[in-house]
Amino acid sequence: MKKQVYNPFLPIYECIPDGEPHVFGDRVYLYGSHDKEGGETFCMQDYTVYSAPIDDLSDWRCEGTIYRADQDPAYPTARKYMYAPDVVRGNDGRYYLYYCMSGRDGVGGYYGPISVAVSDTPAGAYRYLGFVRWPDGSPMLKYICFDPGVINDNGTIRIYYGTQFPHEETPDFRTNEALIQDEVKQFHKTREEILNTPESVMGPCMVVVEDDMLTVREAPKHIIPYQTKGTSFEEHPFFEASSIRKVGDIYYFIYSSWKNHELCYATSKYPDRDFTFGGTIVSNGDVGYEGRAEKDRLNMTGTTHGSIENINGQWYVFYHRLTHKSDYSRQACAEKITIQSDGSIVQVEITSCGLNDGPLKAEGIYPAVIACNITNGHMPHGANKIYTDSFPNVTHCGEDRFIAEIQSGTMLGYKYFSFMGAKSLGVQLKGTGTGTLTAYDAVGGNVVAEIPVTPSETWTTSTAPLNISDGVHPLYLIYSGTGEIAVKEIQFA
Repeated sequence: MKKQVYNPFLPIYECIPDGEPHVFGDRVYLYGSHDKEGGETFCMQDYTVYSAPIDDLSDWRCEGTIYRADQDPAYPTARKYMYAPDVVRGNDGRYYLYYCMSGRDGVGGYYGPISVAVSDTPAGAYRYLGFVRWPDGSPMLKYICFDPGVINDNGTIRIYYGTQFPHEETPDFRTNEALIQDEVKQFHKTREEILNTPESVMGPCMVVVEDDMLTVREAPKHIIPYQTKGTSFEEHPFFEASSIRKVGDIYYFIYSSWKNHELCYATSKYPDRDFTFGGTIVSNGDVGYEGRAEKDRLNMTGTTHGSIENINGQWYVFYHRLTHKSDYSRQACAEKITIQSDGSIVQVEITSCGLNDGPLKAEGIYPAVIACNITNGHMPHGANKIYTDSFPNVTHCGEDRFIAEIQSGTMLGYKYFSFMGAKSLGVQLKGTGTGTLTAYDAVGGNVVAEIPVTPSETWTTSTAPLNISDGVHPLYLIYSGTGEIAVKEIQFA
């Protein structure tokens, strides 16, 4: 019997960002980086994969560690962390894992090769095979080898990769020695190579490899012009997180933009040119959804990376959210999407119900951390650091996972619940706070419960009558009072 499933859809302690979902046989596999809960930098753990039956996305199974960082020859140098991977089925029926190594805080991630591992099954274990190379055996290092996404395009193996900073949008870039030397340092390329590479060493690229999955068959090329001014990409330039899908005869290139919190897409009839910006698929702060401005983000925002996949006839977008007030403990989430008859994808809102067949039932107990909106009205955009400022956030202590640092004015949003006879609402909380958690059935909607908050050093459940009409509603909890509280569970009865 199917269970319910909510965001984040993996165990609430698990941190697998940069998700690439792929259906192989009758299961969908989620390949991604592996952050540490409360981690100190990106991608601290070995690759771990989860899978689920395509007809029951509530039943995720951990396949275990499929590949270790110490299997790559770059380990244990400073580049000892494995970044966002992708997996493709080769023409020989085996499965190939593509990834790049990086150092702490991303240092060194822009000058190594694209590494490759292989397995006889999608769930591994994988063994190191080599790196993408020129026919003479030397590493293929043209442009910036970062964040590979791979597709088996009717027998042709295409690897998409790259990163792009705004340096070269500066009009005087080629005479600005400071910017040039910054690229020399980051990319380990010579000054001459940077200045003499047509367009740029940066930008999204594509390379074709032979059936051995390593050797370059067609040299890399840019798929989108680096200079975006005056193009469809001007407002959403490529930053990183290359991913590729083919829907019918149209190529969908999914990427993270300079805005950093949004997954965008571009389409073309060709795999290597003429891509046109399509739009934003999802933002981990709901920025842009129904016109929402960046200052009104509904969560702490930060890096995003993911892709789309058709699972049992339904399209989904997989992305990640931030926890622990940093970019270093990111969790996998997903939403249903629709590809319209004209090929477009309308931006979807982030929800708590995600992969579920519909809204969650307003019955029983839920972890508070499934809140899809956590905001005090001025949430930050995450950078490559751990924040020390006080703002509401998902965190943990021992085996407890909860939303901490809730002060007066904080809103926790849950979308969506199906209410059918629920008469009381309980919240398990603790902290120094004195006040009220007021529950609403919409932003600015009806007050449906007023839960008293009193100081407690231990987890204590406070309940109140729930007066809400039957049907599907969001649930918003807004704290008003003094002090600070943490919330662990919400309960319906």
